[in-house]
Amino acid sequence: MAEEEQDDADEADGLRKIIHVDMDAFFASVEQRDNPELRGKPVAVGGSSGRGVVAAASYEARKFGVRSAMPSVTAKRKCPELIFCKSRFDVYRAVSQQIRAIFRHHTDLVEPLSLDEAYLDVTEDKLGIGSATRIAELIRQEIRAKTRLTASAGVSYNKFLAKLASDQNKPDGLCVIRPGEGAEFVQSLPVRRFHGVGPKGAEKMARLGIETGADLAAKDIEWLRAHFGSFADYLYRAARGIDLRPVRSSRIRKSVGGERTFNRDLSSGSELRETLEDIIDIVWGYIERAEAKGRTVTLKMKYTDFQIFSRAKTVDQPIEGKEEFARISRKLLEEVLPLPMPIRLMGLTLSKLDRDGEDEPQRPDAQLSLL
Repeated sequence: MAEEEQDDADEADGLRKIIHVDMDAFFASVEQRDNPELRGKPVAVGGSSGRGVVAAASYEARKFGVRSAMPSVTAKRKCPELIFCKSRFDVYRAVSQQIRAIFRHHTDLVEPLSLDEAYLDVTEDKLGIGSATRIAELIRQEIRAKTRLTASAGVSYNKFLAKLASDQNKPDGLCVIRPGEGAEFVQSLPVRRFHGVGPKGAEKMARLGIETGADLAAKDIEWLRAHFGSFADYLYRAARGIDLRPVRSSRIRKSVGGERTFNRDLSSGSELRETLEDIIDIVWGYIERAEAKGRTVTLKMKYTDFQIFSRAKTVDQPIEGKEEFARISRKLLEEVLPLPMPIRLMGLTLSKLDRDGEDEPQRPDAQLSLL
């Protein structure tokens, strides 16, 4: 069936036409665009000092195993030729606004997830093009022409599949998952590709004999609930390519945060303070990437006996900068020192947000992993 005929059939069947657009190594690509000397070289955006953290890495750096949220010292060890660039979020935001204007040229149903990615519902597109695949191609062409950057896109009939598809042919790629193909596509993937399944979750699944979407689809809902609790329903649907969430142009995100599980338990004040600084760097990067403004900072710790403790501070006005976020975070830690016992995990979260944001399926209270 021709592409346009397939799109017409999809609309007749009541299926949505969803595009997920994800910029390729966005921060690092902007730096390479603006500085020709960086093109073709391994680049990391972030601090290069001992406590620095990689906010983004170019594809040349990723070949060496450099990843976002990685300590800069580790990144430099993996790639001695790595070039560090200081973050320029004002520039990234300006480029992001250009890209969103391109999206809204085609549809008002745009759900940004961060500065560099968004969902679009083009079931009824403004220009009457009709083909979601053609719209995705046009958007990628417009982004390249107006920003001199590349984007990858996934096209499908729901958000979960579109997001998986956008990652399939990166960088500068396009992948289409048509009706009837979703379950087969998902079941061919490793479960680590599923949003919400982090390294620890993947390890647990491996111990249970689950490596792929097909392994997951073979388990019934009761078995999944027995092993994964409230996360089971999402896993059951995901393994079958099912996702009924609409694209929402105004969605309130509840929190932005991250946590780190240590290789060994920590107890000394100096170690805890140093670790907190690392987490501040990484979480503030998430906050800026999501363009989030919030009023509550929460410090979370898990003791060696697995008890969870948290302490929060709410201020009257949205936190404006990293220094204020860091000052509140440090004060929260100082208020609980010395600890009654060592901890195995520490995390920070910014909540009471005053902006729209992401609505991705996750475990309840899940945070972005720093591992």
